Amino acid sequence: MATATWQGHVLASSDDTIIVEGNHYFPPDSVHREFFQPSQTDSFCPWKGTASYYTVVVDGRTNTDAAWYYPDPKPEAAQIKDYVAFWRGVDVA
Repeated sequence: MATATWQGHVLASSDDTIIVEGNHYFPPDSVHREFFQPSQTDSFCPWKGTASYYTVVVDGRTNTDAAWYYPDPKPEAAQIKDYVAFWRGVDVA
């Protein structure tokens, strides 16, 4: 089972992640939404498409754009639609 944690809190946990380019993408229903705020940030990957971001907030601490997902991925990445991945100090183990 893969678990994403930050500041001692579990952000997501699943035994059904998809690993792409070394990142665990967590199914949407495995993410604890109470820790997420929508971000205006996006980025572009030539083969996955445009990623959207979430800012993670735990106990008043903010980790800006620490999670991302692809709401409308390119066909080659369709399997990760709306799955959430992490970086910026979020521990995934």
